[in-house]
Amino acid sequence: RSKPAVQANHVRHEHRTAKVIELIGTSSKSFEDAVRAAIKDAAATTRGITGAQVEGWSVKCNEGKVTEYKASLKVVFGIERT
Repeated sequence: RSKPAVQANHVRHEHRTAKVIELIGTSSKSFEDAVRAAIKDAAATTRGITGAQVEGWSVKCNEGKVTEYKASLKVVFGIERT
């Protein structure tokens, strides 16, 4: 098992392999809020999230008005070794 590298008061884990999950976050407020919601939900069940890549944006409309913002993203986290 590799040991974490310490740099200027930060601990960086030396992961050789990462896992990626695809999520769609939603919000009635904004695209940014949709991304934050997806990351928050993922963090509730997934440890070690290191980043995310937004793959796309979409909206739901009702009578020509935006009612929901959606963000499709890939969330990355390191595989834990035992």
